[in-house]
Amino acid sequence: MAVKTADAGLVQRWREILGVHARTVAEIDRALHPYGIGASDFEVLDVLTTEALDEDTQCRVQNLVGRVHLSQSALSRLIGRLEKDGLVERSVCTDDRRGVWVRPTDRGRALHAEALPVQRAVLRRMLGE
Repeated sequence: MAVKTADAGLVQRWREILGVHARTVAEIDRALHPYGIGASDFEVLDVLTTEALDEDTQCRVQNLVGRVHLSQSALSRLIGRLEKDGLVERSVCTDDRRGVWVRPTDRGRALHAEALPVQRAVLRRMLGE
């Protein structure tokens, strides 16, 4: 069955978006490799660090899922690795035992600050801004 011309344009645009995303993530991964983190690791640290304005601010893991575009299980594994590396701390929510809080450690904030200009430079180069 032939694809309608309008649909073909839509599909082509979608594939272009996917291509830009894949190339950009690959470039960020390469640029951040010397820091021992990848694009998804940085994205979690970036959200936590920019939203956690002081050391006592925490974020619920479930609130990160939509922000970093990972499944709940993938995000939990990533946070586990970041915690093992001393970049974030997890704690159980006292109001809801199913909830888990996460916040960046001092080490995580320092790594984020060091890697931030590198990640932003890749974004500017890849996205043309």
